[in-house]
Amino acid sequence: MAGDGYVVPADPQASLKKKTAVSRSWILLDSTGDDTILDVDKYAIMNRVQIHARDLRILDPLLSYPSTIFGREQAIVLNLEHIKAIITAEEVLLRDPTDDNVIPIVEELRRRLPPANIVHQAEGDGSDYPSLQNNAEAGEEDESPFEFRALEVALEAICSFLDARTTELETAAYPALDALTSKISRRNLDRVRKLKSAMTSLNARVQKVRDELEQLLNDDDDMADLYLSRKLAGPSSPGSGSAVSDWFPASPTIGSKKYRASRASAAMIHGNENDVEELEMLLEAYFMQIDGTLNKLTTLREYINDTEDYINIQLDNRRNRLIQVDLFLNSTLFCLSIYSLVAGYFGMSVPYGWNQNHGYIFKWVLIITGVTCVTIFIAIIFYARHKGLIGFDVLIHLPPGIDSASQLLR
Repeated sequence: MAGDGYVVPADPQASLKKKTAVSRSWILLDSTGDDTILDVDKYAIMNRVQIHARDLRILDPLLSYPSTIFGREQAIVLNLEHIKAIITAEEVLLRDPTDDNVIPIVEELRRRLPPANIVHQAEGDGSDYPSLQNNAEAGEEDESPFEFRALEVALEAICSFLDARTTELETAAYPALDALTSKISRRNLDRVRKLKSAMTSLNARVQKVRDELEQLLNDDDDMADLYLSRKLAGPSSPGSGSAVSDWFPASPTIGSKKYRASRASAAMIHGNENDVEELEMLLEAYFMQIDGTLNKLTTLREYINDTEDYINIQLDNRRNRLIQVDLFLNSTLFCLSIYSLVAGYFGMSVPYGWNQNHGYIFKWVLIITGVTCVTIFIAIIFYARHKGLIGFDVLIHLPPGIDSASQLLR
């Protein structure tokens, strides 16, 4: 059954020395699926799992650290987005168990941490364990070490979480991009800008998780450090089973040397200390899943880039139209200036009178000047068209059968 009590250090002097430490909420889950809420400082956690302060600092939510999975002598330190956990060969310490994103992980750990043989034993005793009933369906879980089952839950949770965020982003992004290609407006541009910012941030988060898994897969020594159950069977296993402080809650597995020895023997069946095939297969499965999520984001980024290219084509086309209009206006203004100059000059120089023989000379000056200006205007237009300065048109609207900018560009 889950324990709801809070545990505090029993040594008052140690508390006074470390009064600056911030107390954080943790949940402890053992190999039977039982959980206990802990409200202890970082020094208590360091003493329990035997890790350094720099390792625990990686799990501080107030500090920004990239996704990390690394093994220590007695623990695995796991920092994957909102999943901040310390995994040992017998228990899991998970930070901030009341967080909305962490609660499903706690439930999944309760369901999958107990081995299948414990479930069968509970059924044989006539106990009512509806949650443990689901564990019997995963028969192979009993074959894997405890730390691998806990690690698998964390990897599955983070991969599913990032994939869900990617799906939500795709659902919102593709309609917004298609709407922008149909109508360029301030509202559509601002909407796409926000979606692109969210996509860039999510892509960086997925890339960090993928890089960490890839780094682990490329280094057999790092993977070997994650075999905690195998280390218990080594020469250092008596020293690693040191007594835990009295102010921590008792666990059915803590202090049971016989249980630890049986667990270590089961882990050693899978191979020698250099055999990392089991963990490699586990990491490869989730590496492929997170790589698929990254490919979705890459496809979305390419679609956004295609849309940007199409929008730039539209803007260039409109800019070209404005240049053409400017060319027409300047040509017209040039011709009108010539006409005004001639009319003004000859209007003051040529004598005219309605009753004289030369009364119509000024009229012919205006007619000839007008025809000359029109001829000059037409010549400028034909010259500009011959040089390709006008007459090149780009489609503004999508043609029939084309649903998106990417289809047009491809």
